[in-house]
Amino acid sequence: MSLGRHLARMTNTPPMRLLALATIVTGSACTAPPTISVGTPQMRAELFDTILARTERREAWSHIKNQTLGFDPIEAMKALKDDFVSADTDEDLFYAISRLSAARRDRHLSVSLVPGGLQLSDSSGLEVIGGDEMEARVAPVRVFPDFGAEGASYFVGDLANGPVGASLPELGSRVVAVNGVSIADWEIEATRYMRHSTTIGLKWKLAQAMTVATALFPPELRGDGIRLTTQSRDGSERTYELPLSPEGSLAWLGTSEPAYPGFELMHRTVTYDLLVDEMRRIVVLRWTGFRETMVEDVDALMDLAQEQELLDYTMIMDVTRSGGGSRGAYAVQRIQGRPFKTTFGNLRISDVTGPFIDERREAFGRQGFTDGGVRETIDDGSWLMEWLEVDVRPALERGDAYTNSVPFKSAHAPRDSDGVLRPAEVHFRGPFAVISGPDGGSHLDQFIHQVIDNDLGPVVGMPPGGYSNTWEWEEVLTFPGTDQPIAHFMWNIGHTITPNGEIAEGNPAEIDEWIPLTADNFREYYTILLEAALRRLTVM
Repeated sequence: MSLGRHLARMTNTPPMRLLALATIVTGSACTAPPTISVGTPQMRAELFDTILARTERREAWSHIKNQTLGFDPIEAMKALKDDFVSADTDEDLFYAISRLSAARRDRHLSVSLVPGGLQLSDSSGLEVIGGDEMEARVAPVRVFPDFGAEGASYFVGDLANGPVGASLPELGSRVVAVNGVSIADWEIEATRYMRHSTTIGLKWKLAQAMTVATALFPPELRGDGIRLTTQSRDGSERTYELPLSPEGSLAWLGTSEPAYPGFELMHRTVTYDLLVDEMRRIVVLRWTGFRETMVEDVDALMDLAQEQELLDYTMIMDVTRSGGGSRGAYAVQRIQGRPFKTTFGNLRISDVTGPFIDERREAFGRQGFTDGGVRETIDDGSWLMEWLEVDVRPALERGDAYTNSVPFKSAHAPRDSDGVLRPAEVHFRGPFAVISGPDGGSHLDQFIHQVIDNDLGPVVGMPPGGYSNTWEWEEVLTFPGTDQPIAHFMWNIGHTITPNGEIAEGNPAEIDEWIPLTADNFREYYTILLEAALRRLTVM
């Protein structure tokens, strides 16, 4: 997935996409003219009220998140009505919808363009449902938050091979302005459009977006290009006009990436890099996500570990560049040796519960359950379908507020299970620890909760992005009483329940040792994290 798509959607790890296909592929919605009317103020007011009403009855709120962030999502949405109603161009209305969606503070919930809907002069990096996405271009600079400083503090952490003669800022220099806007003011304005569930996740994604030419932000915020004003350690400031290139064309120094000197790369898959220190009998698993081939890749890991006699080595799992996905408990059963309780999940009962069950039934009969191309269940999906028919449909008929909670999507255990899973017959038997960071979330958050809530091993670094739910519901917005498509909108319709019984959304696990990434330690950061993990293991 491109960085532009990653920024415009969910990171890393999108949950199941439930598209209101009829709105997109049938009727006059497909044949609308290239530019559309944004309606009258009255029509926009009705659209606003419709979105708000659907949100009130569908959204699976995380009260622990709302309390932590100190806001009421419905009141935050209501405060945007005047701006929404006054948005009288395609561009203004699209970004008004984006602000409205982001006001809920949920990393999973994006707004996308649709054929025949709102048109933007520049849509680079935005998803177009049923259409082609314009690739976002990137600058040869990567910026990171300084988590050891107060306020809006960001620094240059990596550089790439930009065009010959291009002038780039110094590594470690602090960003003081973006496109002429002070970093503090830029952070405030950019936050209005950035999907996030936690403050730590917000800052990480803002830093990523700072050097990407993406239509995630409106033109007045992103300007004609990317200009960074940085401050060197001697206090001098300089402004850089950064060149832009296709993302895959840049070769990075790698100063900010997970590196472990002294370790040998033994095996590589799209799921992980296996690094080994034979002298100290340590394995580092540099993990990238719980995606399409995870099960096969984990099976290959276990075969190799048996062959190379690695099963008794210390296992350090680095998930600082991991995305989400599905079926993570399969990996947990093999990379460590203790029984553990998996995460659970439920659904909020609303007007979309019936259509959701019907859509799941169709998917079950057609191809099984997938999430962004990733299979969601270990079995053929029968466990999940049984829950939907035996428990969820009666809950809908009774008018319950929520369904019962069952092992997450019944991916690893049936609906009546206590969710406790045992290690696989072949598993790593040595000490186990995790190095964590805020780049990813979703299923990664579930993984970290399983490790910490079950006391499987110490976790050091920083918590993940803090976002996780069961499913979303997605549909194309239309003006009430018309079939005129506008944009694609999403709702969070279910909770992830952690092994200790809490809602996971906006509630990342409390890690064992907080070690922030800073402008002072970024070159040695992974050495510091590894030493901390090993130190924690020696005192257990």
